Amino acid sequence: MEQQSMDNQELEQAQKQEPKKSSFLSDLAEVFETVFVSVFVVIMLFAYVIRPVTVEGDSMNNTLQNGDRLLMSDFFYTPEYGDIVIVDNSHSYLFDENGTLVEGNGLPQEKRLIKRVIATGGQKVDIDFYTGTVTVDGEVLDEPYIKDLTMAPEDGFDSYPVTVPEGYYFVMGDNRNNSTDSRSKYVGFVPRDAILGKAVFRISPEHFGGIYDNME
Repeated sequence: MEQQSMDNQELEQAQKQEPKKSSFLSDLAEVFETVFVSVFVVIMLFAYVIRPVTVEGDSMNNTLQNGDRLLMSDFFYTPEYGDIVIVDNSHSYLFDENGTLVEGNGLPQEKRLIKRVIATGGQKVDIDFYTGTVTVDGEVLDEPYIKDLTMAPEDGFDSYPVTVPEGYYFVMGDNRNNSTDSRSKYVGFVPRDAILGKAVFRISPEHFGGIYDNME
């Protein structure tokens, strides 16, 4: 009887310990599940919604500096005036002597550019290189974001104004006299599928924060 009583006590003790062990394993499984889901969400976020990019060059001074790290998004995105965009510059698009839009070569070295959208499809862009003003659809743009007035004509168009074809964009750097952009024969009009996304935030420790404050 004494042996049976001891066996019953051991069984009861084991039964009491089993729920604790099961509870620990369940909690551990929940922790691993939470970590896995979090890592998966971050990977998907950076793969399909937000991606980091680095500014190279001074064409967007003083808004952006060489070496700035930015977050870019193309999630349900439609480019608009004032947006800072990343452009695939594999090809350029300009009018020939007959007014036909033709494809040319992009810059020999740089395949991606970061510029600001100035006009969209159907809009008329005029640049007065004597006064340095830019006009879109007859209205002179208020451009507090530029470093200097627009004095450099480049070599993309023989004369202005030009009308942006539907589905294309006219982009320029904020550092107007040190920027290869839509004024150049190596860029011209930018098609929608060449715009990789919009720069939304700066994550460089020395220049952390928003990048559209100077639009106001």
